Amino acid sequence: MPAVVVDPQPIEAPWIHGHRRGEPDGDPDVQVRALDETTFVLRQSMSRTFEAPFLYLLLGGDRALLLDTGAVADPRRCDVRRVVDTLLPPGLPLLVAHTHGHGDHVAGDSQLAARPHTTVVGRSFEDAVAGWGFASWPEEVVTLDLGDRPLDVTGIPGHHETSVAVFDTQTGSLFTGDTVYPGRLYAADPLDFLASLERLVDFAADRPVQRVLGCHIEMGRDGSDFPVGCRHQPDEVPLPLSPADLVTIRDATRAAGGRSGVYPAGPALLWNGPCRRATARQLARLLIGRLRGSA
Repeated sequence: MPAVVVDPQPIEAPWIHGHRRGEPDGDPDVQVRALDETTFVLRQSMSRTFEAPFLYLLLGGDRALLLDTGAVADPRRCDVRRVVDTLLPPGLPLLVAHTHGHGDHVAGDSQLAARPHTTVVGRSFEDAVAGWGFASWPEEVVTLDLGDRPLDVTGIPGHHETSVAVFDTQTGSLFTGDTVYPGRLYAADPLDFLASLERLVDFAADRPVQRVLGCHIEMGRDGSDFPVGCRHQPDEVPLPLSPADLVTIRDATRAAGGRSGVYPAGPALLWNGPCRRATARQLARLLIGRLRGSA
């Protein structure tokens, strides 16, 4: 099994973006980069899951936090625990929590459930709210201290009932899960989604946010989105967004109101409510791409 290697490139640089069908695959299960010596950004390989989600590992003086466990349960296909074990100092307790409870962010929980000195927060609404320490959901801001590394956490439901945003003062990073990232923003509940974006913009304005880090990249530099299910995404946009991008996305969501449909939202696309025709078009694009060997 290949060793876990920390890629020296910055997180803004292009990530491994999958392969055309039939091309050789020598990609690591998980690509790892560092924001600093105690902050790691992990991306699961597109060869293991088309979701290619990002996970975040933050080390504090008393414990570490792993935000999400990815889309693959079977460690033979993608061994998240091995990567985490390599990056963590021996004996440092680990808290595993989630940006939200969708399957592509919690599938790896089983790999870590029996790990020593590890607590895995449950994925149910009740477990998630209690695990973060909320007394008043979702508007409360709670503090999770990793040991000389406090994190501010607030609820942002709308994409999922347990969605949270986490701000790390040490790196100036605001982790937003699937609520904000360069891709398709699925607003399952459009009104809750807008209310959460309104609070999120205010939350970010009160803090020294340097970058906004979501859990996927689905956009190309030409402004197009890659079809759902594709395993080859050449020329992706960079992962980080800016606080100004939050405002742009909020404004587009305001303009859409509660109306179902797909709307441009600056560096993202807002999928408001049920978008059945758009979903059908996505599947058709994927099929055509696979027939051409490009997806």
